[in-house]
Amino acid sequence: MRIVAGAAKGRQLRVPAKGTRPTSEKVREAVFSRLDARGFVDGTTVLDLFAGSGALALEALSRGAARAVAVDSSSQAVAAIKDNARAVGLALSVIRAPVDAYLAYAPDLQADVAFLDPPYAFPDRDLAVILHALLPVLVDDAMVVVERSSRSAQPAFPDDLLLQDVRQFGDTTVYMAQVTPHMTTASPLETVG
Repeated sequence: MRIVAGAAKGRQLRVPAKGTRPTSEKVREAVFSRLDARGFVDGTTVLDLFAGSGALALEALSRGAARAVAVDSSSQAVAAIKDNARAVGLALSVIRAPVDAYLAYAPDLQADVAFLDPPYAFPDRDLAVILHALLPVLVDDAMVVVERSSRSAQPAFPDDLLLQDVRQFGDTTVYMAQVTPHMTTASPLETVG
């Protein structure tokens, strides 16, 4: 696995020996193309939850994000993320904590983009709770990107997150939702797959 584009393009990333399912290069390229097109990478603050190898946070930094925070509960994942950040030469804040505990702590962070890539077996109900808990750390108009198994149900986004895009890549489906705290009318859902 490697960084797809930007300052660290082509640099190799280490994947923890077990317990993670890294986002493929194809999926990362598609996600970041969409985010770049909407101005959601350069100069932004990124939060990578269930970070695994840190590939999403490091990809964002490589492409010009100003700051990124990676959160994972696994000591093996945290070690891999730190190794990867050193190997590619990018400054990444790494936090070892369960995602729900991290969000409950009310971190002093205002993210423009949040990535959530929980294990495929992660319960839908727990994901819904985390999506709701995520709202206070997002800026107005922030983008939330959720990666799930294509066999899983669509995430239950809170009312303040409007689903903008759904894309399927084999057994992976990516959902992109945008914070819309003052929304008065629903926008059309764009589905590609």
